[in-house]
Amino acid sequence: MRKVFHGWHIVGASLIMLFFASGAQYAFGVMFKPIIREFGWSRSAVSLVFLLNMTVYAVALTLVGRLYDRFGPKWIIIISTIFISTGFVLTSVIHSISQFFFSYGILAALGLAGTGIPFVSTLVSKWFEKRRGLAISLSLSGSSIGAFVLVPLLSLLAVSYGWRASFLCLGIVMLVVNMLLAVSTIKGDPRHFGTRPLGAQEGCGEGAGTDVRQPLPGEAVGVGLRQALGTRSYWLFLITMFICGSGDYFATTHFINLATDYGVSSFTAGKMMGWYGLLSFAGILVAGPAADRIGSKTPIVLTFCLRLALYLFILKYKTVLGLYTFALLFGFTHLITAPLTPMLVGRLYGFRHIGLLTGVVNTVHFVGGGFFTYLVGLMFDRTGSYQTAFVISAAMAATAALCSSFIVEKRPGLGPARLGPVQDARRQRG
Repeated sequence: MRKVFHGWHIVGASLIMLFFASGAQYAFGVMFKPIIREFGWSRSAVSLVFLLNMTVYAVALTLVGRLYDRFGPKWIIIISTIFISTGFVLTSVIHSISQFFFSYGILAALGLAGTGIPFVSTLVSKWFEKRRGLAISLSLSGSSIGAFVLVPLLSLLAVSYGWRASFLCLGIVMLVVNMLLAVSTIKGDPRHFGTRPLGAQEGCGEGAGTDVRQPLPGEAVGVGLRQALGTRSYWLFLITMFICGSGDYFATTHFINLATDYGVSSFTAGKMMGWYGLLSFAGILVAGPAADRIGSKTPIVLTFCLRLALYLFILKYKTVLGLYTFALLFGFTHLITAPLTPMLVGRLYGFRHIGLLTGVVNTVHFVGGGFFTYLVGLMFDRTGSYQTAFVISAAMAATAALCSSFIVEKRPGLGPARLGPVQDARRQRG
């Protein structure tokens, strides 16, 4: 019986890890109003905690990217899980805003950086040359399925037992699950374990040494952050991802607030967000394979065109049907850029420094998410509605569609370096 390629085990483990990580990120939107009701804080104050969380998370992503490139994923997952579990358990017993800043804004953020979508995308991309888009999409589907299952469950748990019980349960479950996966399944670069990425060196004999190989397309280029920042496409992608994060976290943090403001029950609003998550599963299942065929740029452009239409739609229609429509279609766009980011960056600049390059992109993405979420909370406190936020979001979506359309999806003048087998073997060992 033919042995299953271990990369597919990595995909399965990543799916399970993201199932709970998604609950951790969506939990904030679910608990937003219950926390306000207990403490009497403003929406901008609670959103400021989220801004700190996203800022710490974003900065930590670059560090995680460097550590991953050097040490691999196992200990990153173990240490990150300790941080996030401790952060969630402490959040369940907070009694002041300063404690909330520390437990959720700092500790949980540090943990999410080493267990979330950007980390998983990078991990899976190392194991696949062929079917990379499909593999990343399948692993990221764990986030969508987790949102569909956990958001309504967390809403029900918060109604029945309080928001503190939700944070406590998430912290304990993630500690157990992630530790088991890190010890039993997760591995880093396949070449360090006597194998190759799926589809690499097809047709070569099995007896060929794993250290003696021709470099993968772009891998030997050694395009680092400084060189990438010297290209227009990287800057256009950074602007696009800042706007992308702004839209993502505006929706996941404030949508339940918006729905309940218009008379929808907390449980129904939670179900809307659950369907939001499930439709994001459809989005990534379309995005990854589509990018394998037509490239990453076109799906990104279409994503922001759809978002522009949805922002204009929700400005007028806030009925239950309108809110469901927005949740379903916006949810479809939510994770599309997640599998496309490592694919596009790898195609432009190679995979040797992909941890760092995607780390910077995702840093910008999450800073955008945190900053705009806080800005939206501030605008709500001053105006009593989300209308202004939707107008600004529409203008930003149009900007992102324009910026992404000008990305040149090829490696401009950066052909792969020609390494000999001895030098390449030394580089792999070093």
